[in-house]
Amino acid sequence: MKLIERLKADAAPQWTDYTRHAFVDLLGNGTLPQACFRHYLVQDYLFLIQFARAYALCVYKSPDVADMRQGLEGVKAILDVELDLHVEFCGSWGMTRVDIENAPEDTPTMAYTRFVLDAGMSGDLLDLQVALAPCILGYADIGAYLAGAGGDRSDNAYRRWIQEYSGEAYQEVAEAFSDWLERTGERYLTGYRYPKLLSLFEKACRLESDFWQMGLDVNA
Repeated sequence: MKLIERLKADAAPQWTDYTRHAFVDLLGNGTLPQACFRHYLVQDYLFLIQFARAYALCVYKSPDVADMRQGLEGVKAILDVELDLHVEFCGSWGMTRVDIENAPEDTPTMAYTRFVLDAGMSGDLLDLQVALAPCILGYADIGAYLAGAGGDRSDNAYRRWIQEYSGEAYQEVAEAFSDWLERTGERYLTGYRYPKLLSLFEKACRLESDFWQMGLDVNA
C-alpha cells in the first residue's frame, strides 16, 4: 500500500470530514452563497502565498537535485497558475490582486499555514510533504468527486473552480506529488516515525475542514 493510501485509511474520519465537508457539497450543487466563496477564495490566495514558501522550504530540505526540482515545480505551479485563477474570480467582483494581497488573514488561515511551515522547519522533507499532502491531494479528490457528480455543469457559478481541480493538469500535479511522497517515504520512513506522520496528516485534514468552515461561517 502506498504511503498516502495508508495515511488516508488510518485518518479516514478526518479525511472524509475534509473532502466531503458541507462547503464542498454546496460548491458542487451551486448553492454556496457567493459571500462564503468570496471569503474562502481571498483567504485561499493568502494561504497559497505561504504554501509557496512551504514548497520553497521543500527545496531547502531536499537531499538531492531531483527533489529540489520537484519542490521548485510546486512553487511555480502556485505562483504561475493557482494564484491567477483566484485573481480571475476576484476580478469578477471588482477586486484587484493588490486588494486581495492586502486583505487580513483570518485565524484559520494563519493556523493552517503556520502549522505547515512549522512542520517543515522542525522536521525533514518527509514531515513537510505529509503536512502538505491533504491540500494538494485533497483538492484533486474533491475536484474529481464534484465533476463526477455533475458539478461542472454550465449553470454552476463555481464550474471554473471545479474544472481547475478536476482537470488533467491538476490531477497530474497531484499524482506527481503522491509519487514524490512515496519515494521520500522509501528513503526515510520507519515504523517508529509513522505515528508522528499520521498525526501530522490528521491535523492538516482538520485544519482543512476548519478552512471550509471559515467560509461557511461568513453566512452564519
